[in-house]
Amino acid sequence: MTITLTEKAAKHITRYIEKRGKGLGLRFGVRTTGCSGLAYKLEYVDEAQDEDNVFESHGVKLFVDPKSLPYIDGTELDYAREGLNEGFKFNNPNVKDECGCGESFRI
Repeated sequence: MTITLTEKAAKHITRYIEKRGKGLGLRFGVRTTGCSGLAYKLEYVDEAQDEDNVFESHGVKLFVDPKSLPYIDGTELDYAREGLNEGFKFNNPNVKDECGCGESFRI
């Protein structure tokens, strides 16, 4: 099982953790919501949990709870800028369908 970051995503996360002045890395998981059932969630990690799975990519640690891992195993996080929009892109090989607005997905 693995979760990775592109170099661009890692640089973005590192920059924001430095601006913030603290943080061990980024928590990556899923929550139940939206029209397709699941949505990604990201938040800074200041303290690791005992049950966390920790992945490191380009010097950035990603913390994943055991319940989320089966849904995001193999995912690569990228950071992209498209026109006026910018944000994380989730290249998840497990996704079978996404809603029209792009906020949720189904496995």
